[in-house]
Amino acid sequence: MGSRTRPPVAMGPEQVFTDLREVAQRVRDGLWREEPESSVELPADELPAERVSQLARQERDRVLSAGADGLEKLAEGRADEISDDESFGMEAIVLLEGRPAILVQNQDFPPQDGDWAVLNGHRAAIRESIARVGRVEVSGHPSLDWLGTAFPVAAGVVMTNRHVAVEFSRETDAGWTFKKGMGAGISTAEAYAAPPGIGPVYAVTEVIGIHEELDMALLRISPDGDGAGPPDPLALAGDAPAEVRGHPVYCVGYPAYDGRRNEPVAMGRIFMDVYNVKRLQPGTTTELLPGGSVMMHDCSTLGGNSGSPVFGLSDHRVLGLHFGGRYGLGNYAVPLWRLTDDPLLRRAGVEFV
Repeated sequence: MGSRTRPPVAMGPEQVFTDLREVAQRVRDGLWREEPESSVELPADELPAERVSQLARQERDRVLSAGADGLEKLAEGRADEISDDESFGMEAIVLLEGRPAILVQNQDFPPQDGDWAVLNGHRAAIRESIARVGRVEVSGHPSLDWLGTAFPVAAGVVMTNRHVAVEFSRETDAGWTFKKGMGAGISTAEAYAAPPGIGPVYAVTEVIGIHEELDMALLRISPDGDGAGPPDPLALAGDAPAEVRGHPVYCVGYPAYDGRRNEPVAMGRIFMDVYNVKRLQPGTTTELLPGGSVMMHDCSTLGGNSGSPVFGLSDHRVLGLHFGGRYGLGNYAVPLWRLTDDPLLRRAGVEFV
């Protein structure tokens, strides 16, 4: 098989898909087909853009078609015959089909097929998960208006990452407080094609604490401006899944463009150049690192996912707090079931299920 750059997902097609031939056929069935030219002439200023769009769709189909050929060769035991183009196409299929980043609208997601059709049967529970996850908005920051993701873990308490919270807070002798002139809030909306400013925003009133060892912070939030109470806490897993490796999971968060740590072409294939809005990102856990303080997973996440919950698909409990990733190696999360006796979480009234 040709060796291109390392793919952002550390697992190959054989580990991601259950039936390579079925995936190849589904990809071919979904390829864009050129429609007959319309009798309506486009305005002159729209013609170049339409031509560019048409060429982009044709190139996308060429890449995916090559990937489908590669999947079939892989299924037939002919991996040594896979060309660079086919390898590149298989990578695109893994990202688009195997580890998608599904756009959320109205706190819901479109019907899925293939290996992730299983999500459809969990729609009600996933919608509950989606609705409670919010974006960390910030005011007074010199360069940013939002920072990451957060989710409710106790009455009026949300969890996010240390590296998110320190952007607007500082430590004093009396504990953590806001940096001068700065404030924060949690918005549970900010979805694709939604008008800006729609949906509740819960003001952050207190930095309860930032963990001394883990990339974790707890914030207290107030009811929104209309008096609606904060979202109910999500169920946090008090025990580990039976198998940490290969356990189906999903993240919910707000991936942001990050060309410094991710390959831009791969990002474009996964996220279709739509960033900063809520996504549903399914995948699997891959391992618990030695020492037990880091759980790895392979959901397609970006920097704005900092603070995202990692849900177990079987029971929708939060298994982990996502805090980062490395291109081609996987993503990292704090395994929450190991923190049932943690002093900071106890102090904030966090309970486990």
